[in-house]
Amino acid sequence: MTERTVLDKFNMRGKTALVTGGAGLLGKRFSLALAQAGANVVVADLNLNAAQAHAETLVSKGYSAIALALDVTDPASCKQVVAQTLEHFGGIDALVNSAGMDPKFDPQNLDRQNKNAFENYDLEAWHFTLEINLTGMFLATQATVPAMLEAGKGSIVNISSTYGLNGPDQRIYPQIDGQISYKPVDYSVAKAGVIGFTRYLAAYYAGKNIRVNALSPGGIFNGHNDDFSRNYVAKTIMGRMADIDEMDAAMLFLCSDASSYMTGSNLVVDGGWTAW
Repeated sequence: MTERTVLDKFNMRGKTALVTGGAGLLGKRFSLALAQAGANVVVADLNLNAAQAHAETLVSKGYSAIALALDVTDPASCKQVVAQTLEHFGGIDALVNSAGMDPKFDPQNLDRQNKNAFENYDLEAWHFTLEINLTGMFLATQATVPAMLEAGKGSIVNISSTYGLNGPDQRIYPQIDGQISYKPVDYSVAKAGVIGFTRYLAAYYAGKNIRVNALSPGGIFNGHNDDFSRNYVAKTIMGRMADIDEMDAAMLFLCSDASSYMTGSNLVVDGGWTAW
């Protein structure tokens, strides 16, 4: 018998991975990385056109992928996507909960940014963010787990953030004409909730061969304002923001057998942001 190498443990050939928010900034990268590792990939996103375009790109490169419309806030939509995945690929080995919203600093809309101040933060906005970033993860996972229980195995990766660990340093956000932009409260609370959700599920499924872990990225450069980038970099040990592809290997590690002795953990990939 051929000895299984460490690289073999990252191999996802013959496995199926469902990526929520699969047409998003990180979701597209995660879908590509899983496909490169040999997985059948389901690009599930609220924006079906974007999901289809990404899936078609993957298929054109010789990978196995389909696109499905998914609203993570709708239980029926989550169940439908799982049913369609099972019908098409026969199982779900990995779920990557990447769907979410991240309020960005917008210099063109300072009025909205100022309303992110906690003292007058809008209750509707609070509910909206938690519904997508936390309840959506709950619903997508709840819909997927029965297939994993039936198969007797599975890996779930929940995308959190360093802001689920540390409070945002509001000083790094730019000020224009004396107006301050704020990273809003609901984002941090939801991402902290993701870590709690991860630990709960890992313990809940003890003995079921379903592993549940979180991945907490640091700041990923995506055309950010120069002032913000400079401020962020000054607080990061590695002296830069992450490149868009630098979360891929960590996500694949958590999905694959390479992390077979990990559950209930939070893997932080932040260039040292939280180390000092």
